Amino acid sequence: MGRLIEMEAFATVVEEGGFSDAARKMGVAKSTVSKHISSLETRLGTHLLSRTTRRVCPTEIGLAYYDRATRILNDAGDADALVTSLHSSPSGTLRVSADNDFGIHILAPLLVAFLNDFPDIRVEVILDNKPVDLINERIDLAIRIGTQKDSSMRARKLTQTSFRLVASPDYLAAYGHPENIEDLAHHTLLQHSNSVGDNQWKLPDANGKLRQIRADGRLSINDGQSLLTASASGLGIAYLPEFLFRRGMDMGHIVDVMPDLPVMQQCVNAIYPPGQFTQPKVRALIDFLVGNLSR
Repeated sequence: MGRLIEMEAFATVVEEGGFSDAARKMGVAKSTVSKHISSLETRLGTHLLSRTTRRVCPTEIGLAYYDRATRILNDAGDADALVTSLHSSPSGTLRVSADNDFGIHILAPLLVAFLNDFPDIRVEVILDNKPVDLINERIDLAIRIGTQKDSSMRARKLTQTSFRLVASPDYLAAYGHPENIEDLAHHTLLQHSNSVGDNQWKLPDANGKLRQIRADGRLSINDGQSLLTASASGLGIAYLPEFLFRRGMDMGHIVDVMPDLPVMQQCVNAIYPPGQFTQPKVRALIDFLVGNLSR
């Protein structure tokens, strides 16, 4: 006989106070319950139950065994429920954190199709450039650009984006093209500010070596679209991801300031809590984003 069924029979007898009621609850014969208890006590070499004419009660050892057995049975039930959920249709509320720029320009438009594909999922999106504590803030999934700093979390690459220095043709006509990274010190640099920023741009030089440039410009905004608008208006040079500048560049509103510099690529990752299993709703969104962003 399996240990779990013996544990279940024992726990049910304790909870119901007798073999007959336990058998009724389990939907088996009283003799079957009795066999399970007998097998369990024989295997453990001790009495777990004290039988009286009115009621069956656990012994001191039986009470300690009951406490541990119920925890094991609960864990087993949770494991069964987890496997069932992994095979079921994705559903429930999905809390997603994303950087402002990526969330507005890339994630939000894609969610229309995602919600149509998964009608049983409800999505709550939190747009913020600040780091988030996924566990304490009950975030199911965070989407972040760049290196993942918390190694305890799992990450899956969704896509990648390139960063370029951009400015309007009018600005460059007035102030000239910088010919190297050092020349940027003589230009107006537009800074993307956020809670973790240190006013530093990290740019690859002509040899591919990463250089840090302090971007102390006259304008600081914590929104990429606003920086793009400012740059296109001739206020200065911005350092932006392709998903923000591509349309404006195609329309001629902005140009690549230093096209000979190596392109800086950064990964866009889905970050989610550690664990052996991934919730179906989380897995559904990650797979959807990978499929749509890799096109």
